[in-house]
Amino acid sequence: MVTIGIITASDKGSRGERVDTSGPLIEEILKDMGAVVKEYAIVPDERDQLSEKMRYMCDELKLDLVFTTGGTGFSPRDITPEATLDIIERLVPGIPEAIRMKSLSITPKAMLSRAVAGIRKQTLIINLPGSPKGVKESLEIILPALSHGVGILKGLEGECGGHHKK
Repeated sequence: MVTIGIITASDKGSRGERVDTSGPLIEEILKDMGAVVKEYAIVPDERDQLSEKMRYMCDELKLDLVFTTGGTGFSPRDITPEATLDIIERLVPGIPEAIRMKSLSITPKAMLSRAVAGIRKQTLIINLPGSPKGVKESLEIILPALSHGVGILKGLEGECGGHHKK
């Protein structure tokens, strides 16, 4: 079983002025890989609050995966990547690179994403876009490798150089 946390970065959502659809969509899509949501939060676009919630999910809850949605663009309030960089120990650049690369075939705006991914202890943190469409497209791109990555982090699988499925 894979345990996950979902953080929606949204000022309006945290005040109850907007219904979050991206966070629940992440949960729905990941159910198919056997993931169980252990924590879900809507947090304002405040760097310290986002970092603290991610840290809590990694250190206290010891979740396998933490997904953030929102806050990855150019707006002055979009600080999710910086909050993530504040707490991760190792970058995983291939995940956001793959998302941007594949998403560019859908829209040239994909190059404007500042999303990052990284590891804190044994938790993989991945920034996703804020729109449901962007969340769905991004997860479709990374899902084939996600279970293996979590398996390696948890010590349940060997390294990536072994047998490959196509």
